[in-house]
Amino acid sequence: MSGTAHPGLNLGAAHGKARDRSEKGAFGFWVFLMSDLIIFGILFATYIVMLPARAGGPGPETLFDLSSIGAQTALLLASSFTYGMASLSMKHGGRRAPVALWLALTGVLGAGFITLEMRDFIHMAGEGGVPSRSGWLSALWALVGLHGLHVAAGLLWIAVMLALLALRGLNDAVKSRLLLLGLYWHFLDLAWIGIFTIVFLGGMA
Repeated sequence: MSGTAHPGLNLGAAHGKARDRSEKGAFGFWVFLMSDLIIFGILFATYIVMLPARAGGPGPETLFDLSSIGAQTALLLASSFTYGMASLSMKHGGRRAPVALWLALTGVLGAGFITLEMRDFIHMAGEGGVPSRSGWLSALWALVGLHGLHVAAGLLWIAVMLALLALRGLNDAVKSRLLLLGLYWHFLDLAWIGIFTIVFLGGMA
């Protein structure tokens, strides 16, 4: 089997059965990610259509805090780097400690992202920017909130993988699941770049 059978990090022949297992699982996971991408695409389209539907309610100039959004972006992009380091440590090092360290750092950065995002949601609600106020706000909360739920699910997945690393080490099943988690986590970074550009920068332009 080719060592580059799917997009993303491949384990290579040195990992034996773990490589074959991850290749098979990755195909199905890419199908899931593409279906998820369709959902995000629908919400992006809905948001764009709803841009003028503010019903006299607050807009981006009142609700958006670009310094907080910039910090969230930096945290999420940094978490993509740390997860990449975890993947490379798994592929080329084969020791659980470096993998667990980079994975834990990814979790800390992701938790920082969620914390800032929750603070922004609370701020928006305090300014009257609740989903029921206008069509634009409904679309905003649906799109950004769905991404936040995905990040929260990713953090839970990271916690499970850290537990599995501690209990089982880098066995074949753990390696395969770490690769799938990597695809998921990097997908969330790409989705956030779209949100940052279209929703936040576009809203403040």
